[in-house]
Amino acid sequence: MTTLYSFRRCPYAMRARLGIVKSDKSVQLREIILKHKPESMLQASPKGTVPVLIINNGKVIDESLDIMTWALEDSELLLSTTNDMLLLIQENDGIFKSWLDKYKYADRYPDYPEIYYREQGELFLNKLEQRLATSPMLFSAQYSFADLAILPFIRQFAFVDIHWFRQSKYKNLQRWLFEFTESELFNSIMFKYPTWLESHQEFTFPEKK
Repeated sequence: MTTLYSFRRCPYAMRARLGIVKSDKSVQLREIILKHKPESMLQASPKGTVPVLIINNGKVIDESLDIMTWALEDSELLLSTTNDMLLLIQENDGIFKSWLDKYKYADRYPDYPEIYYREQGELFLNKLEQRLATSPMLFSAQYSFADLAILPFIRQFAFVDIHWFRQSKYKNLQRWLFEFTESELFNSIMFKYPTWLESHQEFTFPEKK
C-alpha cells in the first residue's frame, strides 16, 4: 500500500495530488490538519510538512515535485518537461513563494505595506501573463508539468484579494486560473475528506470511477 499524507488547501500537497490524478497510479490518502500532525507521518518525515508519500517498499518521498515525478515517471507530462519549465518552477518555488508568503501574511511583516509585497509578486505574474498571451497554457495548448506545479500557488496569490485580482490587468492569467478552478481536474483533487486522526479512515485517491 502506498500512503499519501495530504492537507487539502496546501499548494504543495495540491500539486502532488494533481500529479497523481494525471498518472495511472493511486494512493491511500490520509487527510490531516497541520495543527495535529499524526505521529506516523512525523516518524516518516520529521520535518512535519505535507505532502508525505510512503511507498509500499518503505521509501519516503516528502518533496512535492519529487512526488509528482514519482507519479508521472512513465508519463509524457514528465518526459516532455524542459529546462525552461524547471527554471520557471524554481522561480515560483523560490522568490515568488517568498513574496506570496509576505503578501498573504503581511501583518507578520510590518516593514512594508501589503501592496508592496503584492507588487513584488507581480513581477512573476507579469512573466506568466506574457507566456499565456501566446498559448492557452504556459508552454503549449495542454497542461504541462509546469502548469500543474505552479497553478496552486497562483490560486493562493489570487485569493489573498480576489476582488483585486479579478479587476487586475492579468486577463490571460485570470483565464488560465479560472478555467483550472472550474475544471473536473481541480474538483478531483479538492474533495473534502474526513481527517484521518479523527475518522481513522483513509481513501483511495483518485477515486476509481
